[in-house]
Amino acid sequence: MKPFVKQEWYEPARRMFWSQPDRLMAIKATLAIAFLAVPLVLLGHPFFAVSLGLGALAGALSETDDHPRGRIKSLLLKIASFGISSLSVSLLQPYPVLLGLGLSLSTIVFLLVGGLNERYRGVTFGAILVGIYAMIGASISPAWYWQPILLTSGALFYGLFSLLLLYLHPWRLLEEQLARGFSALGNYMELKADLFPSDEKIQAKVRNQLALQNVKLVEALDRCKEVLNSYRDSLANDEPLIPYLRYFMLLQSLHERAASSHERYDLLSNEPENKAVMEGLGQALRQLAGAVRQFSFCLLTKVPYRHPVSLEWVINVLNNLVEDGKIKKGSDLPLLVNNLTRSHYSLKNLSDERVRTSVPKLARDERGLLQRLKDQLSWNNPRLRYALRLSLCFLIGYMVSEFLHLRKGEWVVLTCLFVLQSSYSETRRRLFQRILGTLSGVVGGVLIVQILPTTVGQLLFMLVSAYLFFAWLKKNYSVSVVFITTFVLCAFNLVSSQGVALMLPRVIDTLIGSSIAILSVRLLWPAWQHKRLPGLLNEALRKNAAYFSAVIDEYQSVEEEDDLSYRIVRRQAHRADNALALAWQGMQLEPRKRRMFMKQAFQMTYENHALLSYVSAFGAHRRLNKEFSMEIIPLAEGVLQALHCAESKLADTEVEQDICVRELLERISDYMGSTSNSVVKQQLTLLYNIADVTYQIMVLSASIKQEHV
Repeated sequence: MKPFVKQEWYEPARRMFWSQPDRLMAIKATLAIAFLAVPLVLLGHPFFAVSLGLGALAGALSETDDHPRGRIKSLLLKIASFGISSLSVSLLQPYPVLLGLGLSLSTIVFLLVGGLNERYRGVTFGAILVGIYAMIGASISPAWYWQPILLTSGALFYGLFSLLLLYLHPWRLLEEQLARGFSALGNYMELKADLFPSDEKIQAKVRNQLALQNVKLVEALDRCKEVLNSYRDSLANDEPLIPYLRYFMLLQSLHERAASSHERYDLLSNEPENKAVMEGLGQALRQLAGAVRQFSFCLLTKVPYRHPVSLEWVINVLNNLVEDGKIKKGSDLPLLVNNLTRSHYSLKNLSDERVRTSVPKLARDERGLLQRLKDQLSWNNPRLRYALRLSLCFLIGYMVSEFLHLRKGEWVVLTCLFVLQSSYSETRRRLFQRILGTLSGVVGGVLIVQILPTTVGQLLFMLVSAYLFFAWLKKNYSVSVVFITTFVLCAFNLVSSQGVALMLPRVIDTLIGSSIAILSVRLLWPAWQHKRLPGLLNEALRKNAAYFSAVIDEYQSVEEEDDLSYRIVRRQAHRADNALALAWQGMQLEPRKRRMFMKQAFQMTYENHALLSYVSAFGAHRRLNKEFSMEIIPLAEGVLQALHCAESKLADTEVEQDICVRELLERISDYMGSTSNSVVKQQLTLLYNIADVTYQIMVLSASIKQEHV
């Protein structure tokens, strides 16, 4: 029987749920809601069932990724904050003025406290959500004290249930975050494979797509680091963490190599003799992407990783071409082959304990809680502006619902919570998703409820809606809104048989809340992207210069066991590049008259990501052929000076010694022509590309400054 069970039940279940963190989260939350709601509904106590279910829902939405010990602290904070929030609403319900002011002021406090660290952020968001849930259910509560008890108890039950599952699989959170990181890296590699071969138009398009995909990848890396630090803080020693730290270091190393660019691939693709090699490089990247995604699957399912034979075959063919001299010497194609070969061997040997024996350090925020709070109180901090904006939205939304006597007008406030984001573009995107999802959910839900008029049928539909809501929440917000709408419809139908009747008011409240949110982000301290572009470009250049400086130091220093400072500046450069890419993406959703410098924003995103890619390539090869690299250190320092010059001119500051980048390019070009060493030529090509992109950015930044003036 065991083989039958393994084949017929376990394997499909593992692929459907265990390898899909979002589905696993959805089934976990749905089971918790079912345990609470089903018995009470069948016993004739639907209000208690729905209130407990909403508490569990809020608990799941506010869950943090912590070590089990950290999860206990988070749960205690959550219960305390949920209790205070829901109790305050129940006590202030008879006093609308005090309730509106309390809701507004507490929102500011909760959001600022949430900015102190990731654990507080989830808990405080849940506290705001539970307070609004208490407002919605106040009119149907049998007594004022039931909602604080039931909502908090539902969150407690879900928290204990989730904690029990986490103790059964204590490393699951780490495995999930690492798997998300490797999956994002696989998507990045798959996209980059389109550059081999490519023309100029395709290259421009793919590079901007890569810049946006890099945002997701760097965010995944940051989440991995945070969860690793959470586990590290809770363990007596690092020994159990060593395999996961090794995987994280591998992910960072693969990211640097994948993000690197060695040459303009459209120029390489134009040369007929390079056609076969370029096709082979593209195939190798696609094979690497598949191998990385396969490793992601293995992390989640505990299936032993098997390195694909096809990848080894492609890599061997490319290396044979290099060894046989069929690739032009002095070009950067051998470096590209070497880059992919090292990634191939890193994956192939990842289970080898001899690869890394030391425990690497991880960057962490060393600021105390008080300093973090002070930093948030600066007007330049976007979280403070967001907190004030959301607070005013809540106050206006609550006043509108009270003056207009809207039926279930609290949904206006709930809509503001989910629609309002930190920028206009994000808010606009969320607005359309919320409205579309709500309308679809109302139409679909009303039709399905007519087919399932019984209590059992609607209870099952509510649980299915809960599962689908969580399954889609991180993939497609519009789809998730459809199912949370049907969840609410079934819940009110079970409690008061008014679910269908309340759907039209819900649509109206959604439209009002969305309008308040979009008007507030447009009128209250808007940060239009065109005003941020010079500052973002200056920051990106500064971080790229720091990254390049660290690369030069690595070339000149003896290899160390831990390169923490190098990894920090590299991550900062990627974050600055991401901010620039997101600004360009956000500008496309802003009002037409605010879309200034669209062409320049696109070009800035392209050029800066190209600069970062060339610096990454120089860094990816920093530990190879050091005996030759020392010859070009003076030229590398000249390129670094050019980067500082570009940054200083953009910031309207003077530099001690200006530099003519054109002359620097000529010097590098002359040196390339005079040396016969192929490795030096390859490194000089990388330097030339970095200097050339720096020059292009200087020209572009000058035009932007002129237009700003």
